[in-house]
Amino acid sequence: MKYVYLIILLFTGTTAYCNSGADTLRLSLQQVVEMAKQNSIAAKQAITVRETKYWQWRTFKSNYQPQLSLTGILPGYSKTYTQVLQPNGTILFQPIHNDNSSLQMDFSQTITATGGTVYGTTQMQRFYDFDRNNVLYNGVPYAIGYSQPLFQYNSLRWDKRIEPLKFNESKQVYIESQEQIAYTVSGYFFDLLLAQVNLQIAETNYINTKKILKIANVKFDLGKVSKNEILQLQLEQLNAQKAVGTAKRDMEIATLTLRSYTGVEGDDKISLELPGSSINMNVSADKVLAEAFENRSDAIAFIRRIAEAKRDVAKAKGQSGLVATLTANLGFSNSSPKILDVYKSPQNQQLLQLQFSIPVLDWGRSKSRVKTAQANQQFTEYAVEQDKQTFRQQIVTQVTLFNMMKDQLVFTAQADSIASEKYQIARERYVLGDLSITDLSIAFEENDRAKRDYVAALRDFWGAYYQLRYLSLYDFEKNQKITYK
Repeated sequence: MKYVYLIILLFTGTTAYCNSGADTLRLSLQQVVEMAKQNSIAAKQAITVRETKYWQWRTFKSNYQPQLSLTGILPGYSKTYTQVLQPNGTILFQPIHNDNSSLQMDFSQTITATGGTVYGTTQMQRFYDFDRNNVLYNGVPYAIGYSQPLFQYNSLRWDKRIEPLKFNESKQVYIESQEQIAYTVSGYFFDLLLAQVNLQIAETNYINTKKILKIANVKFDLGKVSKNEILQLQLEQLNAQKAVGTAKRDMEIATLTLRSYTGVEGDDKISLELPGSSINMNVSADKVLAEAFENRSDAIAFIRRIAEAKRDVAKAKGQSGLVATLTANLGFSNSSPKILDVYKSPQNQQLLQLQFSIPVLDWGRSKSRVKTAQANQQFTEYAVEQDKQTFRQQIVTQVTLFNMMKDQLVFTAQADSIASEKYQIARERYVLGDLSITDLSIAFEENDRAKRDYVAALRDFWGAYYQLRYLSLYDFEKNQKITYK
């Protein structure tokens, strides 16, 4: 009857640590990931970077649109003394008191294919002399012109090739940042989950050790166990009590880290749900590689980097040798005391000029710039090829790891189940006096290690899952590309 009583005492009331009540926030891994994507500082930074890149794109697009501007001086009032050169070469300072106001409207349109600019203008100037009560208008009713750089680097054409790549790259970088957040917060999730499991194990071990010690004291009174076993169990109880304190500290730290990253406010306790141990998805290296080269910003960056290297070569060549600009202008101008008379019978206004620059002696500077740019282009091509190989290898390795983690998780779950059953048997045998305290301690350790190993295996599995999403920007569960608004 004493042994029956001891067995009942051992198993009655054994509970695992679990936060309960209305002040407990229960979260799954998917919920934590979504919270981090919406509320974390990293998510807000990613949104800000995306908006910055968007407005940079809008600025680039505006360079190819017609530009209309209005400039002027209103008023241009002046009352002062100014120097006036006399016919004999001397200078006299004469008083002036006038208003010299002007307005000018300019229109321009760039030509991407040639790098030239078509422009037009209209001007009106009003001069009023207060001392003589005299007014005079001067204006250009309209004028059009064209300016064409010759033998120069065409930034418009190269920007039109490179800037769309940058913009598309920035959109994919934003998606990657979201997936990177998911991967990062999953690590914090499992840090806290492992801390909670450790606390659960520590408290369970402490309770069980106390109960086993009570049983051992009864058996000691009956002369069934030695004093050494009692001392060993007392030491086990103290160690279990210390483990509870350490686990509580670790859990508070992990909770604070998770709250800080996800932006969870309030004083509610957090209790995490154990994630599933399987995902309905099939992953092959060829599929991940295909999606990665189609979706990742790195794949776009490979093309952009080579294009930029070629641009630098073109720029170096465009700044070497003959550099010229041809400008042609045709319009009308007139002056009159009356503003409307400016537009009556205006006179022709014409301009044609060729401005050029030819280096006569630069000691090989131009040639050196071109050769440097060409060498940098070659280096960039080699670097991009190396990065492509690293990119492929990283993906193949990650696919292999993910498939290994799936198998490893199955084995770890089986080991956890076996260790738990073995621990239950060991407790029963110790109560019945059929097992030594040393063997019971070994069963304790094996059971605890198996539980921790299972959580660690879950962490590796889900970490590999989110890493695959990040590397490919593809949802293998839904079989579709990952997008965010």
